[in-house]
Amino acid sequence: MKKSELEAQIKEGSLIPFLGMGVFKETKTADGDQIPFDSDSMILSLNGGRAMSPRLMYEYSRAAMSLEQRKGRPFIEQMTNHIFTHKPYPMPEVYTWLKTLMPHYVVDLNLDDSLLKLYAEVDHFLITGVSRIMAGYDRFLVYMYTSVTKEYHRVEKELLSPMLPILFKPLGCTVPEKSFIISDADFVDWLTEAMGGYALPPFLKTFKNDKEYLFLGIDFDRDTYRMVANEVTLGLNGGYLVNDKEKISKKEEKFLTSHKIEKLETPLGSFLKGA
Repeated sequence: MKKSELEAQIKEGSLIPFLGMGVFKETKTADGDQIPFDSDSMILSLNGGRAMSPRLMYEYSRAAMSLEQRKGRPFIEQMTNHIFTHKPYPMPEVYTWLKTLMPHYVVDLNLDDSLLKLYAEVDHFLITGVSRIMAGYDRFLVYMYTSVTKEYHRVEKELLSPMLPILFKPLGCTVPEKSFIISDADFVDWLTEAMGGYALPPFLKTFKNDKEYLFLGIDFDRDTYRMVANEVTLGLNGGYLVNDKEKISKKEEKFLTSHKIEKLETPLGSFLKGA
């Protein structure tokens, strides 16, 4: 599948970009701080550059849960926000590429506001995931962005429609209200409600069906991301995966096969530079 063909499908809306941490692999602040691009680098960022025990290093959600238990929920939220806001960093190349396409619907598992910056001049909807703090079952908030005022306002989920671009950040975001699904407890809560149908607004449940997805910078080796992707893309019609892994595990292979996702052999950087 040629990149130009994928771009045409994104523009027409049949192929949905789905972004993960791997898109930040080449992204650093001006003084050299690495923006987390995988589980290990996220743990180091959350823990002040220090590694944790092998059991906790297995997946960043475990490490975040340990830090939350020891230092409190405000600490883990402040650290997560600090990682993505304390120093400016250049726009990752994936987002620069997407700006040339301006998809009508994007799923972004990253916690920063890079995606939102692309749509700063365009009215749009934003959906952010939330966990544990909601009184009801819903695990999302819906916002409408007005480009004239540069402001987000919460709106009722029933107002969501295809009239405006839809940015879906199921794991939360630094803005407009800090909300992060980062620890084991967050993911358990979110996934539990997702399986009950409460992680997506009603409109998205049908709008997302029969779409293909272009997974960029996603590592499906860990159960957490596989489960999140499965819930967000229920009803998908296959898709493609581009990341920097040369070999995939048996768990990944099973997931890709069952979801009819083709792994493209080109690394992410080469894909973005290709035709």
